[in-house]
Amino acid sequence: MKISIDGLHKAFESRIRLGIMSSLAVNDQVDFNSLKEFLELTDGNLASHLKALEKEKFIGIKKSFVGRKPNTQYFITETGKNAFEKHLESLEELIQNLSDK
Repeated sequence: MKISIDGLHKAFESRIRLGIMSSLAVNDQVDFNSLKEFLELTDGNLASHLKALEKEKFIGIKKSFVGRKPNTQYFITETGKNAFEKHLESLEELIQNLSDK
């Protein structure tokens, strides 16, 4: 039995990156602290995964100030949305193929 995993994107292999992309797929934007709290991560761990997704151009960043405090918002890019949807479709296809066997 051969199963194709060609449609799966390496950037989404991590459960943390799946969590980030899932959060951004259903929200216009999410701030750093909300992502950190939602995913129960340390600052450094979240930052490294965000940087990897930003490098792929899957997420974008908006920096601003709320009063005197810096606020960093993240959003999914069109490239990221397309890649994530393709990844999810490939996962669904993989599961369907396995359940048909």
